[in-house]
Amino acid sequence: MGDVGGFKMKKLVSLLLILVMVFSLAACGKKTETEEETTNAAVDTTEAATEAPKLTGSITVQAESTWLEYYQAAIDRVVTENPEATIELIEVGSFDHLDTIDKTDINNTDVADVFALPADRIYGLAENEVLAGMDAPTMAANLGGFADYEAGLGGNFKIDGEYLAFPMNIESLIAFGNTANAASTSVDLTKPVEFTTGAADSVLIPVWNAWFGVAVTNAANIELLGKKDDGTLFSDLTEDWANLPAEKQAVFTALFNYWKAHNDAATGLWDENAAWGYMDSEFTTGGKASLRISGAWDAGAFSTQAGEGKDLQVLPLNQITVNGAPLAHWKGGWGLGINARAEGDAEKMALAQAVIEEIMNPEFAVDFYKGLGKIMENVDPAVYAASDLDDASKAVIDATIKSYQDAPARPLFTEWGPVWDTWKNGLLSWSAVKPATAEAAYAEVQASFKAMMLNF
Repeated sequence: MGDVGGFKMKKLVSLLLILVMVFSLAACGKKTETEEETTNAAVDTTEAATEAPKLTGSITVQAESTWLEYYQAAIDRVVTENPEATIELIEVGSFDHLDTIDKTDINNTDVADVFALPADRIYGLAENEVLAGMDAPTMAANLGGFADYEAGLGGNFKIDGEYLAFPMNIESLIAFGNTANAASTSVDLTKPVEFTTGAADSVLIPVWNAWFGVAVTNAANIELLGKKDDGTLFSDLTEDWANLPAEKQAVFTALFNYWKAHNDAATGLWDENAAWGYMDSEFTTGGKASLRISGAWDAGAFSTQAGEGKDLQVLPLNQITVNGAPLAHWKGGWGLGINARAEGDAEKMALAQAVIEEIMNPEFAVDFYKGLGKIMENVDPAVYAASDLDDASKAVIDATIKSYQDAPARPLFTEWGPVWDTWKNGLLSWSAVKPATAEAAYAEVQASFKAMMLNF
């Protein structure tokens, strides 16, 4: 993040204001202690004066439509403790909200004081000075449950020594199975399912979308874009085919065969618009697909497709292998950030942090999952297992946690952004170019990545 003088000064002023508030409160406490020694009649007054000060700020909080009930309950708890505080919800999708920030600025009234953000956006938001620093370690200590805050999502949100977001939820791809389809196509879901064996019919992954495609490339440690310790960027996909290690060639051979099978059968999987409807149809009971890759957010829809839940089985992502290596996604996640315009206003900052703490209160982790479909990082899996959640939800949570634990860290540097379209354009080009071999298919992807690297 750029060391901009005005930005740093703003943070210094904010810190000084908070310190002034702390010292003022401490001075009041000392004064009442003196009064208490002077007269026993002042005991009640002293106790009242030394209570934690009530918050009186006013903030707005972004929430998606399905989050409103949970968020409102959390806000009501904060306001009950701080009746003079004002907290207003702004109903808007998280990505739409981030788009508003990108297109306007943080002072836009449509931009909330507290909002959700995916971990991979943290560096871009930091560089654009969108986020206020927060006392995340104290917040984490207040909430409890973090085995190692710095080693988890919390550390990912620390930029140049400042904590710019607080962990909201962990995220990773998992495998959804349709037991009826598996039985009718002789796929054994109790054992690892090999992607290279009949995958075109049995496993649905829109691999041309990098969010899903990395589950396959990670199995062979293919680095779509990496950054060395000295800041140098590199990509394995600029290497010539002959220089690729055998296991990486094997992954592209598997991807090529997957594409060819769908191309020959004229399915919709390689069409970025038609793919989702095609997968819905094939995963529905009576279709050919036994497994579909996605995340906890799709559990409800997939349950409906799988015989209203009776045919649904949820598995960790490593239940699927490619050339014998288990698929692995990323240690993904989301955070809650505070609008940088709140800096300099100690009341607003204190209220924003209090609201984030209450939203992320582990006491309400089960309600958090019911309302948002999200899994808190600082909650023991046993809490979910012992809850009143249905068995399918418990299976989704268990599979997500296991997949997350086995996953590599997600790349968070801003230069990774162009990889999404570079990967997609390279793989989707196969349907137009019609490569005859895996090597020829790889050459299309290599050309895309070489062009991307030139831009850096």
